[in-house]
Amino acid sequence: MSDRPHIPVMLAEVLAAAKVTDGDVVVDATFGNGGYSEALLNSADCSVIGLDRDPSVQPRATQLSDAYPGRFQLVETPFSEMDQHGLPMADVVVFDIGVSSMQIDQAERGFSFQKDGPLDMRMSRSGPTARDAVMTLHEDELSTLFKFYGEERHSRRAAQRIVEARGEDDINTTGQLATIIENAIGRSGKIHPATRIFQALRIYINDELGELYRGLCAAERLLKPGGRLVVVTFHSLEDRIAKQFLRDRAGEVEGGSRYAPAVVKTGPDASFTLPRRSVVKPTKSEESENPRSRSAKLRVAVRTNAAAQVPEPTAWHPAKLVLPTLERLT
Repeated sequence: MSDRPHIPVMLAEVLAAAKVTDGDVVVDATFGNGGYSEALLNSADCSVIGLDRDPSVQPRATQLSDAYPGRFQLVETPFSEMDQHGLPMADVVVFDIGVSSMQIDQAERGFSFQKDGPLDMRMSRSGPTARDAVMTLHEDELSTLFKFYGEERHSRRAAQRIVEARGEDDINTTGQLATIIENAIGRSGKIHPATRIFQALRIYINDELGELYRGLCAAERLLKPGGRLVVVTFHSLEDRIAKQFLRDRAGEVEGGSRYAPAVVKTGPDASFTLPRRSVVKPTKSEESENPRSRSAKLRVAVRTNAAAQVPEPTAWHPAKLVLPTLERLT
């Protein structure tokens, strides 16, 4: 594991958006290394419930439980199921979307090609792995996967080379895959050519975009009227889902701008209001000190007393994206 300290992204902005007060119930939907949870516990005499589907976070959760007796607990669950564990209604729900630095730093988890390790990438340590996807999906499916989830313009070339390579030998490690991609795409600029391919596989294997949408719906059901939802995202696909979800739940449709207000649609009563429609971005000083923060965007919404809306299972899903279910890989 790396010796680099874990730095929660946009911590000051998250605390300002959450506005936690004494007695509040706060859900840290993406516990990870506990940076937000610890800061929230220090910000007020509140109770914090951390959620994570990765069992490896338990030692850190135990530290917080011991340091803040009676005020912190961890629930091992996908955050999309936060309202299925008998938790109390929440005053605040915070999301920090994406893979944690703790997971990236563990070579055996297979999230990064910086250190060679098994081609895994599972956050929950169960279900199909990235290796299963690389060795099973057809060339067209791999190309679609890389193009959409990774926004990789050389997706076809990468998919072709993977299929050729796996015909010669199994692709078992992150180093093998990174080398295959580098040979297929070549190097140009500072970003390693395998970066977007690894992102795409990670998102697919963990169903991260579907999980995000379902998690936002679950938070809508768990939040009290007046409760605050704080979402930090790190790339355009995540932010697009959060943005559309919040605008939809606030009763808006696309088309609003600073010159003309968004059109208000008819339908269910708005379940959220938006204190601000624009995103909050990290400061220049944070970007220089913590490179991970450079792509971060924060959105905040306030729960109304309207009933939670019925989720639409494919609301986040582009109509042209056709990929096999993860079950096909097992």
